[in-house]
Amino acid sequence: MQNQITLAQEAAYTGVGLHSGRDVHMVLKPAPADTGIVFIRTDLPERPQIHAVASNVTSTLRATTVEENGHKVFTIEHLMSAFHAQGIDNCYVEMDSEEPPVADGSALAFFELMQQAGRQEQEAPRREVVIDKVYRIDDDEHKRFVMVVPYDGFRVSFTSLNPHKLIGVQYENFEITPETYHQEVAPARTIAYEKEIKALQEMGLGLGGTLDSVIVYNDEGWLNPLHFEDELVRHKILDVIGDLRLSGPIRGHVIAVASGHALNTQLAKKIAAELG
Repeated sequence: MQNQITLAQEAAYTGVGLHSGRDVHMVLKPAPADTGIVFIRTDLPERPQIHAVASNVTSTLRATTVEENGHKVFTIEHLMSAFHAQGIDNCYVEMDSEEPPVADGSALAFFELMQQAGRQEQEAPRREVVIDKVYRIDDDEHKRFVMVVPYDGFRVSFTSLNPHKLIGVQYENFEITPETYHQEVAPARTIAYEKEIKALQEMGLGLGGTLDSVIVYNDEGWLNPLHFEDELVRHKILDVIGDLRLSGPIRGHVIAVASGHALNTQLAKKIAAELG
């Protein structure tokens, strides 16, 4: 039986929110056993806490939002993905804004921040979410789905479908260990189509995105160099890991086709309702 893990010491990161465009200072702090991942809004006088659990998801528009008692944080999926890969069960995430820093658009900075802080074992058994049957969410209209099946470990198999000639169909399949995640998944960045950026910004989204934090493509090619030829599907894997972490640390095999935050978090809610 494994025990729960928190950080060995505090770790801080300062940057800009991807969608809000606001400056944000984030501090990851060790938390007691059975705390879970809890965001704390230090910019508000009452310092409200928002628990990163599936039942608190209120929006999945271009990012995953969790809300509690009228207070929210959004675009938490990259940070949650790093928590899953590092095996961190308990942590306070203090932020003086409503969105974590985007860093370079991947989870690499967060993974390495946690790595530098170190892991502290706690005297409480780990509550792993062991998948005991098939859990599946379908979007038949758009031919998309995400499912998780029993598996002794944690694996993600993802097929990305993009009609653009530059991208097309991409597939990757990884056994998620800290080492594999660090090398193959964590560096994969957020991707945007140049023609969609203006419309997103008019919606109040992507205001903090730059070519330093988002991979952008148009009909001619990529505007910035890729970390991987199939970086899109690797980032999709990063996202689904973060979204499903909202149901707890999963033991199972995730299989997805063209899934996004909406389907991912629906699956997280379904798992949490039955196994949480």
